[in-house]
Amino acid sequence: MANLLDQLKSFTTVVSDTGDINSIKKYKPTDATTNPSLIAAAAQMPEYQSIVDDVLQQAREKAGDNASDKDVAAAAFKTLAVAFGRKILEIVPGRVSTEVDARMSYDSEKTMEQAHDIIKQYEDAGISRERILIKIASTWEGIKAAEKLEKEGIHCNMTLLFGLHQAVACAEAKVTLISPFVGRILDWYKNDTGKDYKGADDPGVHSVTEIYHYYKKFGYKTVVMGASFRNMGEITELAGCDLLTIAPKLLEELQTTEGTLERKLDPAKAQTMQIEKIQVDQATFEKMHAENHMAHDKLKEGIEGFSKALEDLEKLLAKRLSELPKPQTVQQ
Repeated sequence: MANLLDQLKSFTTVVSDTGDINSIKKYKPTDATTNPSLIAAAAQMPEYQSIVDDVLQQAREKAGDNASDKDVAAAAFKTLAVAFGRKILEIVPGRVSTEVDARMSYDSEKTMEQAHDIIKQYEDAGISRERILIKIASTWEGIKAAEKLEKEGIHCNMTLLFGLHQAVACAEAKVTLISPFVGRILDWYKNDTGKDYKGADDPGVHSVTEIYHYYKKFGYKTVVMGASFRNMGEITELAGCDLLTIAPKLLEELQTTEGTLERKLDPAKAQTMQIEKIQVDQATFEKMHAENHMAHDKLKEGIEGFSKALEDLEKLLAKRLSELPKPQTVQQ
């Protein structure tokens, strides 16, 4: 009997949610996605120290002798995610998602500026933009930035997505992909109600199922990639979703579990459903967001969390930089 991971791959694109290149080699996903927390974790693994050191040395050379370690580290983190992305693309046949600075989440122009810089770094390394997804938080400003980027042929992955209003706005903006956060939705409801949830009753599973059916009912080209899983049951309940991005621990569990995996999400079923179409302009988006306490709380918390991860990564890089030998100045 086939394991659950192999069965899942037959109707869902499996994406690896990690910066650990060895895990990606092991589970052979189609795509891979990273975020600041995952990059920070990978940057501390001994096997990737050479990648980190190369990026730091290049940043130091570019910044010049007068730049402080802190300034060099701040510049280096933007390049580090791309360096990991390039390594990942040597393994996966599909795409890698690289995230813009979460601290720019409410600034469309700065989000676009950083997206252009990320794409340029990849293209300068000979990697087509078709293999890159720019990861942007699903604020109204982030969605508007993504809408413009998509028109330039820069594909976007909208992250920190918790509500239908965010999903509809993303689809209307014609973004490539959204990443609704299943596990973080579950976390909020468990904390709010004190209840435990299983299977289809899981609020995160319910949210992604609703978004998937909405997209398929109205024929949107934007695809749904469930993310942030807390247990294998959430994954099996979303079997059939366009994509699922899964951490190595749960990939291992799926790979070592045998049984029959039932497809739960199917675009044909969505066509028969009675679903009301929603028009989302900025005022409606902000009203719906304020009324959805879970989405409001988790988006704010997620942006703050990713911002802190970046700050921690900058400190880590500054410390590492201080330990590296400085290049010798050549006497004339």
